[in-house]
Amino acid sequence: MSSALKAIYDVAAPAKLNLFLHINGRRADGYHLLQSVFMLIDWCDTLHFELRSDGRITRSDVGTPNPALPAEDLVVRAARALQLASATPLGANIWLDKRIPSQAGMGGGSSDAASCLLALQRLWGVTLPPGKLQEIALGLGADVPFFLGGSHAWVEGIGEKITPLTLPPARFVVVKPPAGLPTDAIFKAPQLKRDTETATIRGFAAHCEGRIYGFGHNDLQPVAQTLCPQVGQSLDWLSMQGLQGRMTGSGSAVFAHLPHKMELAVAPGGWQVHKCSNLEMHPLAGW
Repeated sequence: MSSALKAIYDVAAPAKLNLFLHINGRRADGYHLLQSVFMLIDWCDTLHFELRSDGRITRSDVGTPNPALPAEDLVVRAARALQLASATPLGANIWLDKRIPSQAGMGGGSSDAASCLLALQRLWGVTLPPGKLQEIALGLGADVPFFLGGSHAWVEGIGEKITPLTLPPARFVVVKPPAGLPTDAIFKAPQLKRDTETATIRGFAAHCEGRIYGFGHNDLQPVAQTLCPQVGQSLDWLSMQGLQGRMTGSGSAVFAHLPHKMELAVAPGGWQVHKCSNLEMHPLAGW
């Protein structure tokens, strides 16, 4: 098996914001049942790929020589899972230019993994049935299947039930304090609310006719604020500027809709404050 391509550069991996996140229950295997709207934004990581003929997978961070990568790096796991499923003898050198903050609730690692799957299919000249690629994605993480799609989405189940959505163009400010939050600690917390009433897409759409970005709430936010006081401090900072903030995912990043152009106050040292827009579609839509 051979590939006509030798390299693919500048592959975008966009972040997401959860417009709301409701926990509706918990399965017997411990996985939580959720409902959310995932919105793609133009805050992106960038990946670069070069073909190898020896089957090896390497992964480096751009601008960081010999980085200490996590033992279970999600990009490497995605590449190896695609290798196995497609039975290709090819490999790749992968570089990641990391811009999306980690432990933020913005899906950076999941997006990197999804973009890796899409890019390596093209680089290696292999094509898996959509169902098989989705199966691999879900095995990597609950958010990964969403990023394989081309649009914002209504997401249910454990992340595998995805319904594309259209959202109006809008601007946001995202605030990431220095402290991060491990997702497991929040989902294991005994005080986590797990019985929010099931919502519907129709109800979301009806609400959005009047107040597009105010539907629902984030069930993880109260626990996150207890574990990480900087989440509450970030929300207070937004509130002092007349903005209604909400945590995205499992945090620690929070965000607010920017209804018009406005100057923001200086943030505390070490905080990342990033103005962004939602995307019309995923940069890799159609791959």
